[in-house]
Amino acid sequence: MEGITHPIPRTVEEVFSDFRGRRAGLIKALTNDMVKFYQTCDPEKENLCLYGLPNETWEVNLPVEEVPPELPEPALGINFARDGMQEKDWVSLVAVHSDSWLLSVAFYFGARFGFGKNERKRLFQMINELPTIFEVVSGNAKQSKDLSVNNNNSKSKPSGVKVAKMSSPPPKEEEEEEDESEDESEDDEQGAVCGACGDNYGTDEFWICCDACEKWFHGKCVKITPAKAEHIKHYKCPTCSNKRARP
Repeated sequence: MEGITHPIPRTVEEVFSDFRGRRAGLIKALTNDMVKFYQTCDPEKENLCLYGLPNETWEVNLPVEEVPPELPEPALGINFARDGMQEKDWVSLVAVHSDSWLLSVAFYFGARFGFGKNERKRLFQMINELPTIFEVVSGNAKQSKDLSVNNNNSKSKPSGVKVAKMSSPPPKEEEEEEDESEDESEDDEQGAVCGACGDNYGTDEFWICCDACEKWFHGKCVKITPAKAEHIKHYKCPTCSNKRARP
């Protein structure tokens, strides 16, 4: 049980410093001090909690007796699950609950001292720059960051009407990729061509695809703006529209 011996944080910077200290202690318990932590969580003992302290240390103890507690309490009874699952899975579970507890403590301080919208946002941004305890313990901290970068750089597939504002060829439908993967691969390498003017795609140009003939067009060539495309469920180019209108 944590004693109230540490200064209570009142500013965003102080709350973040408190968060970082507690986080460091929890990470230490689940990594460098893992053997000691494991032995301390004896399933034969009463409900135990893992506390991270602001001075970058940790302790396993019984929950506080006062109701309501001075601070949000961490997950109760972590020792009971220790022998009922694989050690790696148990540590990961404790890590996830520890991440949740850290956030609850940080934003408890924010609520207690009247942080406004901008202060809460700044606090979360500072916290979000750090890998979670789970990411550190599972070894996914760097991988998660790399995936985030890759996702930001990757092309997203459109839904509904196929439109694109691109510096690369317009995307293909997933079904087309499965049925005609070889043909599409060749098309992607050669680049997309506007069905109206015959020009290749250009950087940051708006494109739209005809749902009937599957040809791509510059928006300006078929007089379709991005705003107008938002309200079109199934687009047909002028050629396909004229074919349907003929008797």
